[in-house]
Amino acid sequence: MSLKRIEILLQYIEEDSTDTFSYYALALEYQALGDIDKAIAQLQQLKINVPNYLPTYYIIGKLLEQNNDVNEAIINYKLGVVLARQLKENKTLGELNEALLLLDALDD
Repeated sequence: MSLKRIEILLQYIEEDSTDTFSYYALALEYQALGDIDKAIAQLQQLKINVPNYLPTYYIIGKLLEQNNDVNEAIINYKLGVVLARQLKENKTLGELNEALLLLDALDD
């Protein structure tokens, strides 16, 4: 079933490159299939197309951690912190700060 959903999501993205939900959902489908590189690529594209889509920064950070790219994970978490502060999204800000704290990378 995941492959069919992937086909549908790719079609949605082809029709509208700013469809945030489809990029995000596609990344989660790739993650579910164990293809972390494709999941990261989709989220990186989402960051380019819609940089203010806050959920991107936490999930891409987690995927980068899974991929043993901790430095890039930290960069993405920190970018998310800046955006969360701008958007006054305190719950997400807390989640991003916790991720940084667990990596011993929280700025005081």
